[in-house]
Amino acid sequence: MKPGFKLAKDIYWVGKIDNREVPFHRLLLSKGTTYNAYLLKTGKPTIVDTVDMAFGREFAEAVTELIDPLDIQYIIVNHTEPDHSGGLAALASKATNATIVCTEIAVPEIQQMYKLQHRNFLVIKDGDQLDIGGKTLLFKETPYLHTEETMITYCIEDKILFPCDIFSTHVAVEHLFADEAGFDITEDFIGYYQAIIHPHRRYVRTLIEAVADLEIEMIAPSHGFAIRHDIAKFIDLYASMSTETKEDKKVAIVYATLKNNTKKMANILKDCFLENQIKVELWDVDKADGTEILKSIASADAVFVGSSTKYADMTGKLEDLLQQMQKMNLEGKLAAAFGSYGWSGEAIEVVQDYLNGTNMKVQSTSEVIKSTGMTHVEFPVRIRFSPTEVEKVKKIKNAAEFVSDLLLSVI
Repeated sequence: MKPGFKLAKDIYWVGKIDNREVPFHRLLLSKGTTYNAYLLKTGKPTIVDTVDMAFGREFAEAVTELIDPLDIQYIIVNHTEPDHSGGLAALASKATNATIVCTEIAVPEIQQMYKLQHRNFLVIKDGDQLDIGGKTLLFKETPYLHTEETMITYCIEDKILFPCDIFSTHVAVEHLFADEAGFDITEDFIGYYQAIIHPHRRYVRTLIEAVADLEIEMIAPSHGFAIRHDIAKFIDLYASMSTETKEDKKVAIVYATLKNNTKKMANILKDCFLENQIKVELWDVDKADGTEILKSIASADAVFVGSSTKYADMTGKLEDLLQQMQKMNLEGKLAAAFGSYGWSGEAIEVVQDYLNGTNMKVQSTSEVIKSTGMTHVEFPVRIRFSPTEVEKVKKIKNAAEFVSDLLLSVI
């Protein structure tokens, strides 16, 4: 398959087949992968996504063989990760008349990554449409699938969905269409979901809502096979794999507080877990019976431990409790530290150290980034002074929602 392969009237594949063993997200893609990009050769010629940055020059040259780059009016960037936007710089240097179409959050990322501060951008919002001369594109925002700036593009006339990473497969395809693959792609489809999309399971709901009212006759993703048969089956797979477990889950939240700021954080965590139908037992370590707290921890699926900071240390009876926790078998439980502080917040880090001394799976910013690429979730959860401002509350809720997703996952 070469660039110029026709998907539909005036729509062509201009991607790159990468049949190496590809290192990707700390995985090794044994079947390679395919970087799919599309040329819509309409009255206002448009490119949907590009290819990995390693193949940027090759991509720009392939497009140039199919169309004069000066005629290209729009370059759509559904997702800024370099395996999709990596060919943008090489193409933009040739397609000097093109406007870059993306979400607002993507603009500074693209400008900084590819030194395109001087280019024109069309910022889209959920539900916006764009006339590209004979075809109309509809855009839906799908944040955190799998990064915050992600969107999907739908061609109304051809009923083709261009969802970037979503509904992809990591296979170096010989034939673009799944029904011509010669094998059932379901296993590869599920494997891709589990590796890339499932950590963002909460946001799959947004996707399902976004496509519910679209009549889709083809899914043309940015990796692997395009799907034109059994489309409902593949959408339903995402819906079913992102459903929540029916098993009861419980979180124990234990805290020590000086001026009630850490207590306020504990209550924000509690409310968020309750909204997710997760049971919560909330404990002030200086007011509750220690034996009862330890029983609660032993029966919980996740444990949050928080402290205010006084003279660079924890307060109240919390250290005694943490020492006893280190003697317990807490394997399989999730754990996280949190707290409010006024100066430097050492107590929160001390709590984290104690939790790391247990056999629980302790949440950390480092692990979140490495496993999901999310940068809006932070552990330990540190709030300076009172958690009253919107951004502070959001930070606390992000942590609770992340743990909720881990607890409620069916996979």
